[in-house]
Amino acid sequence: MTRPWFRAKKFGWGWTPASIEGWLVLAAFVAAVAFDIVALRYRTEHGVPVFRALVSFYLWLAALVVALILICWKTGEPPGWRWGNEHDRPQS
Repeated sequence: MTRPWFRAKKFGWGWTPASIEGWLVLAAFVAAVAFDIVALRYRTEHGVPVFRALVSFYLWLAALVVALILICWKTGEPPGWRWGNEHDRPQS
């Protein structure tokens, strides 16, 4: 891979999209979470017990989050805690 899809955040830990591929992955993640929410509502309105619907919802949500993290890890810059610029760092 020539350039990363996700770059490390300037402050904190994590990533932010850095290319069109990164933005597409993030858009697909948001769409999948929205679909999971719609499916939860559909299940609860059509007789599925609420507990069972919530378990299914959270399992799918966890799988989506893990998939997003793995994609960011594989296609992004190495993660790590960042404090921004050198002069912005707290004195120890």
